Amino acid sequence: MLLALSQPLWSAQVAVEAVWVSTAPDQTRLALHVDGAVNHRIFTLSDPERVVLDIPDARLTGELPQVDPQDAILIGLRSGVRDQGELRIVMDLKQPVRVKSFPLSPEGDQGHRLVLELIPKGKVPASQRGKDSGVAPSPPRGRSHPGRPVLVAIDAGHGGQDPGAIGARGTREKDVTLAIARRLEALLKKEPGMRPLMIRDGDVFVHLHQRIHKAREAKADLFISIHADAFTNPNVRGSSVFTLSERGATSEAAKWLADRENSADQLGGVDLKTNDDVLANVLLNMSQNATLEHSGEAAGAVLRNLSRLGDTHRAQVQKAGFVVLKAPDIPSMLVETAFISNPEEEARLTTPAHQQRLAEAILAGIKAYFRKYPPPGTGVVKAAGARGGHTHVVQGGDTLTDIANRYGVSLSSLRSANRLEGEHIQVGQALTIPEGG
Repeated sequence: MLLALSQPLWSAQVAVEAVWVSTAPDQTRLALHVDGAVNHRIFTLSDPERVVLDIPDARLTGELPQVDPQDAILIGLRSGVRDQGELRIVMDLKQPVRVKSFPLSPEGDQGHRLVLELIPKGKVPASQRGKDSGVAPSPPRGRSHPGRPVLVAIDAGHGGQDPGAIGARGTREKDVTLAIARRLEALLKKEPGMRPLMIRDGDVFVHLHQRIHKAREAKADLFISIHADAFTNPNVRGSSVFTLSERGATSEAAKWLADRENSADQLGGVDLKTNDDVLANVLLNMSQNATLEHSGEAAGAVLRNLSRLGDTHRAQVQKAGFVVLKAPDIPSMLVETAFISNPEEEARLTTPAHQQRLAEAILAGIKAYFRKYPPPGTGVVKAAGARGGHTHVVQGGDTLTDIANRYGVSLSSLRSANRLEGEHIQVGQALTIPEGG
């Protein structure tokens, strides 16, 4: 009888799932999925610093996400249930913060969400810097710093109720991809100037567009989706690397432009919320063209290193319209590590030694790409002899001198290649990097 009386109360509670934590140098965000609009209360505590979120008549489903040890703001998350079924989530902090929360209405395949934004006190979010002028602000003079680490988003394919392909021995693609992703994460954590972001770090289902959103929220410099292919012919074998097709980029551009009125997103530092459709289209095309070019460079570097492990299914980088590759401002690739439908490759995919070799090959490609094309503002040093001859889209914080130094070209050759008289540049401007300049 007691169980019967308790069931209506339990069913009336709001289900809350802490989906992800995104980390950036100037802010940290926590996203919660809720099964309806919720009332909530937020307050901060000191000694030690904490943010407390209370949601009445709610219960937590699943576990709280792990926090990156290198997060500049968060130490960790914990939860508990208070009197009358009130759910409390506590965020332990490394420093005092300002906290904002905002609800997101259902959109596409996503339901109600509640997002908490933690910003260090006294700091302005990067998304708000330089907005008034539209000109890339110069860094403080007389101060040097090694730059931020490059952020690599690692997307382990499938997960949760989506097992992906299944081999003849019952090997599930979702398990293999997560194992390789975790090994790549561990390797990246040891690399100076690099930092990993796991899109999923457990057997959970993550919607495809949510994977892109998480990488963009964290301002990732590179997105790598890891998979293990399958085919009807069990003799087909070898690894493959894909980037987004031109057709996929074109269709996604149309979607971004159509949705921009309801979005505060910026692409590569370019604000698309302009009333000029032609200008918005030009800005988006510049950002996408640079992204596709860099995707190809990064994918080629990874494929070359994978080829040293054995067969590749194709000798060149392939192009397709995969949804997870459609972030218009993050170089992205999808790596098919092997054919899980091939019995020999399925057996290798389950061995820790081969998983480690795959992760090491992907890392070698990542390092080769970033040595050739280090993102502005990062501490990655450009490799001697790395060639120019491509486009750089100006982002917030760039100066002409910084860009010249970053690509190893002279300031005069950079000015000449772009017909510039001074050093005035604008966010969203596409600059040609001269060969060998």
